[in-house]
Amino acid sequence: MTDQDDQGAGLAEGVRLQKVLAAAGVASRRVSEQLIVEGRVEVNGRVVTELGRRIDPATDLVAVDGVAVQLDPAKRYYMLNKPRGVVSSMRDEQGRPDLTRFTEGLEERVFNVGRLDAETSGLLLLTNDGDLAHVLAHPSFGVEKTYIAKVRGRVTPQVVQQLKHGVELEDGLIKADRAKIIQQQGDDRHSMVELTLHSGRNRIVRRMLDAVGHPVVELVRRSFGPLNLGTLRSGAMRELTKVELGQLLTISRAADAARDAGTASNEGDS
Repeated sequence: MTDQDDQGAGLAEGVRLQKVLAAAGVASRRVSEQLIVEGRVEVNGRVVTELGRRIDPATDLVAVDGVAVQLDPAKRYYMLNKPRGVVSSMRDEQGRPDLTRFTEGLEERVFNVGRLDAETSGLLLLTNDGDLAHVLAHPSFGVEKTYIAKVRGRVTPQVVQQLKHGVELEDGLIKADRAKIIQQQGDDRHSMVELTLHSGRNRIVRRMLDAVGHPVVELVRRSFGPLNLGTLRSGAMRELTKVELGQLLTISRAADAARDAGTASNEGDS
C-alpha cells in the first residue's frame, strides 16, 4: 500500500500504528514495526503486537516502553530559564518586563504553566497544550519542584529538620518533601539550601524560609517534575527533548487516569 493509499484508508479506518510512530519521531517505520512486534507499544493502555493495527492519532493515546508519545505535531513545549526581574505573564498591565520577550519569535502562541514571582529565577514551562498545562498546574496534582535558595544566616541541621517536619504559616502547615544544606559561607552571613516540595502556594519557599529565621536573598527553581534546568543559561529557552516530553506526558496521563477513576468511583457511590 502506498502512502497515498494509506492516507485514504486512514480517513475511514485510521492510520497504521507504525506510520504514526515514525511521524512522531519515535523511530523509523521499520524499527517501529519491530517495537510493535516485541510488545513494547501500548494503545490506550493495552499492548499492541499486530502490525496491521490502525489508530486515530487525534484521540488514541500511545506509549512506548511505558513512556507517553505526543502524536499532535502542532503541540509545542519549551523550557525557559526565567531571569530575575521578569514577571510570569504574557502581558503585564504595569509595563514590567514579561515573557513576550522570549516568545515573540515563535510561530505558535504559548503560555506559561504556573508562575515564578518576579524576583525568582529558574525553570518555567511554556506550551500550547492546554490539557497538560491544566493537569500540571492543578493543586491536586502536586508536581514536585526543587529550589536552590541563598538565605541570610547559618542554617543548621535542626532548621533543615524543622522544614521537613513542618512550618506553620498563616495559611496552614507546610512541609518540605526534601531539604538539605548545600553550602555554608565562612562568615556565617549566608547559606545555600536546597528545598523540594509539591505545594503550589504563593511564594511558599520564601515564606517557609522567612518563618524559620532565614530570609531569602536569591532563589532559583532548578527542576519542575521530571524537567531539570541543567546548563541552560539565564534568559535562554529550548524545546523539550522527546525523552523529557515523554516523561511529562506520562505523569500527566497518570494523573488524568487517577482523576477519572476517582470521578467514576464517586459516581458509583452516589
